[in-house]
Amino acid sequence: AIYILSSPSLMEIYCNYANELLRTFISHPAAIYGQKHVVYVHSLCLPVNAKFIRKEHIVNEIDGTQFRRIHIKNIIFQCNEKDSCFKTCNNTVAILQNIVEAQGEIYFIGFGTIALVTGGASGLGRGTVERFVKQGAKVIIGDLPVSKGKTVADELGEDNAVFAPMDVTSESDVQAALDLTKQRFGKLDVLVNAAGIAVAHKTYNSNKKLPHKLEDFAKIIQVNTIGTFNVIRLSAGLMIENSPNQDGQRGVIINTASVAAFDGQIGQAAYSASKGAVVGMTLPIARDLCKDGIRVVTIAPGLFDTPLLKSLPEKVRIFLAKSIPFPQRLGNPDEYAMLAQQIVENPLLNGETIRLDGALRMQA
Repeated sequence: AIYILSSPSLMEIYCNYANELLRTFISHPAAIYGQKHVVYVHSLCLPVNAKFIRKEHIVNEIDGTQFRRIHIKNIIFQCNEKDSCFKTCNNTVAILQNIVEAQGEIYFIGFGTIALVTGGASGLGRGTVERFVKQGAKVIIGDLPVSKGKTVADELGEDNAVFAPMDVTSESDVQAALDLTKQRFGKLDVLVNAAGIAVAHKTYNSNKKLPHKLEDFAKIIQVNTIGTFNVIRLSAGLMIENSPNQDGQRGVIINTASVAAFDGQIGQAAYSASKGAVVGMTLPIARDLCKDGIRVVTIAPGLFDTPLLKSLPEKVRIFLAKSIPFPQRLGNPDEYAMLAQQIVENPLLNGETIRLDGALRMQA
């Protein structure tokens, strides 16, 4: 992303070179990745030490390229006189050039960003799909054929989201989803692995004298661990085709583990093992892909208000919420999505697992 000077209506007469400056910035190497951002000056002067940027979801178009405007705060005065406006324009250009040099490596989810979200039809995945689309990204919803993936895509609009029916454990399904991504959008910038399943069985049930079924254990590992790796390994090949930005970045991969990877409860041997493996492979995969310019980060969510918890009795939901130190409530899927967005936007996050749990430490 890159900050660019727009041509404000009241300054247009006195800033004849503003559009030319815009075109120069548009071609700047820092503008290669994802959303290009516009600093939009409302005919107003800026303080030299301006700490002034906040994002707004307004679209601007210059030479057929879409931008999001960023408005500027801490305004000193409005320009009414010709000389004053001309001076303001020059000062603004100087300030913006400094911003480009100092902050040209800031990345944003936005127009031009293409994301694949597995498990995108419900829960944390759906929350991520909805947030990314609101930010201006195009999203491929990867989920099982029997899921509500097509319904979600239809609700968001065919220009914003596409449903790709897939089983994350199937190489052919995942490759078909990636082929659809390339055919429809030409590239892949972000992968969010949110698909997963869970069972609750003790290693040995002494009351029923039954051991944990091996096929149940294997299925959890197959979906949560192998499925995650399957999508990563295939998606990386498409991301590598992207042009690198100034950092050399070509893509971002976000995985979903769980606090169960660290605080597994009774009956969670399979689930904890599957999520612990996702945590364990985060750093080595990040190291594997670093020369290709792909970052890899994992989120370990705590108790979230997903369809699984929604199906529980209200008393149980209240009990679970009270077990969270602060804030004492279930997480919202959009809060997971917010962290996913922040991971994409922060270029220094790599090879790490981030707990998102309100300081929760699960008891046995």
